[in-house]
Amino acid sequence: MWAFINKLRSPKWFYAISARLQPWFWAAALILIVIGSVWGLAFAPADYQQGNSFRIIYVHVPAAFLAQSIFVSMAIAGVVFMVWKIKIADMAAAMMAPLGAAMTFIALFSGAVWGVPTWGTWWMWDARLTSMLILLFLYLGVIALRGAFTSRDSASRAASVLAMVGVINIPIIKYSVDWWYTLHQPASFTITGRAAMPLEMWAPLLIMVLGFYCFFIALTLMRTRSEILRRESNKRWVRDLAGGER
Repeated sequence: MWAFINKLRSPKWFYAISARLQPWFWAAALILIVIGSVWGLAFAPADYQQGNSFRIIYVHVPAAFLAQSIFVSMAIAGVVFMVWKIKIADMAAAMMAPLGAAMTFIALFSGAVWGVPTWGTWWMWDARLTSMLILLFLYLGVIALRGAFTSRDSASRAASVLAMVGVINIPIIKYSVDWWYTLHQPASFTITGRAAMPLEMWAPLLIMVLGFYCFFIALTLMRTRSEILRRESNKRWVRDLAGGER
C-alpha cells in the first residue's frame, strides 16, 4: 500500500501506467454499455406495473450510482492530497468533478422523466430527490472553488475540504428511503440482498452499471493524463515526451 502511494507521487509513473490501462477500460466500457443497452432496451421484459417506462432505469440507476461514487472518490482523493501532498490525487479529483456533476444531472433529469408516468409529476421535494439536488450543488461548488482562487494550491485545498465535508451527503442519499417516508422506491437490487427484479431485468442493469464505471475510470485516466502534461509542462520528461512525439 505504501509502495503504491509512493509511486503516486510520480506524475511520470502515473502517466506511463495509465497509458497501458486506459485502452482496456475504454474497450470494456464500450462492450458493456452496448450489451447492457441492447439487452435492457430491446429484450428485457416490460414491468408489470410501469410497462416500458421502467426502461429508463438502465440510464437512471447507473448515473445515480456513479454520481455518488465519484463524489466519494473525490473526498478520498482530497484526503490523500491534504495528508500526503500527492499532486496526482488533486489532479484526478479536479478531472472527476465535471463528470460527477454531469452524472448527477442525468440522474435527476432521467428521474424526473420517469416520475411523470410513475408519480404524475416531474418533481417532488422527496428526500432522495432533494439530497441528489444538494449533491449537484456540491459538485458545482467544488468546480467553482477551483476557479475562484488565483493560487492553485489554495483552490485545491478549498475544493478538497468541501469534498471531504460534503461526502456526508452520500449516506443521506443512500438511506433517505429508509429514514424518511418518500415516494422514491427502495433499491432494486443490492450486493448482499435479494434482487427485487427477475434476473432478465436486473442482469442488463448490472452490466450497464459496470459499463458506466469503466467509462468513468477510462475518462478520468485520459483527462488526468492531459492535466499532468499541463501542470508538468516545465519538467524535462514532458519536454522530452513532446519532442519524441514530434
